[in-house]
Amino acid sequence: MERRKAIKSMAASAAGLALSGKFITDKNFEEVMKLKGNINHSVCQWTYGFIPLEELCLFVKKLGLNAIDLLAPKDWPTIKKHGLTCSMCYTNGKISLTEGWNNKTFHPDLIKNFTEAIPLVAAAGYKNLICFSGNKNGMDDETGLRNMTDGIKQIIGLAEKNNVVIHIEVFNSKVDHKDYMADNTKWAIELCKRIGSSNFKILYDIYHMQIDEGDIIRTISDNHQYFGHYHTAGVPGRHEIDESQELNYPAIMRAIAKTGFKGYVAQEFIPTAKENIDKLAALKKAIKICDI
Repeated sequence: MERRKAIKSMAASAAGLALSGKFITDKNFEEVMKLKGNINHSVCQWTYGFIPLEELCLFVKKLGLNAIDLLAPKDWPTIKKHGLTCSMCYTNGKISLTEGWNNKTFHPDLIKNFTEAIPLVAAAGYKNLICFSGNKNGMDDETGLRNMTDGIKQIIGLAEKNNVVIHIEVFNSKVDHKDYMADNTKWAIELCKRIGSSNFKILYDIYHMQIDEGDIIRTISDNHQYFGHYHTAGVPGRHEIDESQELNYPAIMRAIAKTGFKGYVAQEFIPTAKENIDKLAALKKAIKICDI
């Protein structure tokens, strides 16, 4: 259920597992949730790829959300139709978590993809665009930093001109993404410093960094100026963020809010329920838990 596998299977599986609007009349989803407004909530589409995007749009509006995370330009017309925004965008090009900016071999394609995507993101009224370091494949951290800095500097001026923020996502390399280079906050912060632009930030994935580092609240409090976006999931297992896992998400959300953060926190857990309606109920519960 890693994201790279889900991206490939999402389109094929969604049509056959549609809810056909059943959730709209379910008693648990009759009224739109009233949120407190201290956290801007979103949800990653790939973890809810078992229903079509059209239905996901209807559901997130029932939860009081105004955004969906990790969508490519082909999906933007659908969410716009429902008055939603894309809180974190993909480019139109190949999405690879392993072949990234740390390797100059991939720079020509990446520069082309991002040069095309940045104006599209801006024209759509969105702001955030994701990128990945890629795997080490024997490369040392310093070489990776130099290579990625050189590559990103070739597009960051365009991002600044269009008011688009490029985000490097940090992953754990212990369980889910073996050999991924940006597997710690220190490396990613050093990358931000070398690029030297407020239009380059870290997508701080709480699930991933709990596995590789821990000390989540202190890290957020001390380094929030480098963080432009957050992802959630339960540890261990990347499942629900309820009482079955080790992280105290209300406390983490309070720490995020205390920094004055006005960006998005996107749910990225994989629901474990068998029935789709119960998977959606898990998302509703997660939003409630995080709505401090």
